[in-house]
Amino acid sequence: MSQQGMNRPSGSARALSEAYDTALLDLDGVVYAGGQAIVHAVESLATAREQGMHLAYVTNNALRTPEVVAGHLTELGIPTEAGDVINSAQAVARLISEQVPAGSRVLVIGGEGLKVALRERGLEPVESADDDPAAVVQGYGGPDLAWGRFAEACYAIAGGVPWFASNTDLTIPSARGIAPGNGAAVEVVRIVTGAEPQIAGKPLPPMHKETILRTGAERPLVVGDRLDTDIEGAFNGGVDSLLVLTGVTDAAQLLAAVPQHRPTYVDADLRGMLTGQPEVAEADGAFRCGGWTAAAQGQELTLEGEGEPMDGLRALCGVAWTSAGEGSCPLDAGKALARLGL
Repeated sequence: MSQQGMNRPSGSARALSEAYDTALLDLDGVVYAGGQAIVHAVESLATAREQGMHLAYVTNNALRTPEVVAGHLTELGIPTEAGDVINSAQAVARLISEQVPAGSRVLVIGGEGLKVALRERGLEPVESADDDPAAVVQGYGGPDLAWGRFAEACYAIAGGVPWFASNTDLTIPSARGIAPGNGAAVEVVRIVTGAEPQIAGKPLPPMHKETILRTGAERPLVVGDRLDTDIEGAFNGGVDSLLVLTGVTDAAQLLAAVPQHRPTYVDADLRGMLTGQPEVAEADGAFRCGGWTAAAQGQELTLEGEGEPMDGLRALCGVAWTSAGEGSCPLDAGKALARLGL
């Protein structure tokens, strides 16, 4: 990620779909929510593909197999092959395979996606702590995951078996709102055992490694809706990122982002992949983007001008991130965001 991207959003004279060879797209909150395509997603991805951009779907959700995810995307009107889907189950299975002998048994607390990924790495999924597992792996198991599964994990971990987690996202978006994610389930086991899992998913290096190995991307662009997974993962991997505001991150959270959570680019939705990104210019302590000028006045962020709301948000990011330094923004942005309708 560029240094400029750490104190203001960067600009791009070329459409992002032309400037980068591969889009590493998060799914929940970016492409779909609650199983339904997010507005503008289907047509935007089709256009990006037509322009020569490789599309890969990178998700921390370890429940569904790549084949199932690819089938779902295809049904939504986004033609996808299983090889285009990379999930945290694959990343954690590789991590486990590097630490236990081939053919080892692994206690699975999660869904079919974990089992398929383990078998791909030559490991045997089992269901009980009594099956003499060499490791425990925990991934999102959906809303119907039985409470007794957590007990099995605790029994094995208490016996000295190493514990792995596909990811630690506390929440997951759904059609009805924000629901508990795998991270919430991991906390249950952590509280009981006092142990700490090895974690593979975004924003940590095992997931980035898995993604690059499977896609062969040379100029990747991470596209996501979460600051603490998608954007931090891009930061840790040293690659550029596009934040879209169709998922869990809102404009106020973006302005308060610490350096590792600041995206290179920001846009309302996936249409941002198809265009250039405007520069954010600084002069005399103020930041300008499009028809908007943002500055700090006392303890408030102020905004003057008119035009595209996203340009105003980009200008505000320049002031907020400069004021924040290595921390989060100390200035009140409420009035400015209200003026933008954000």
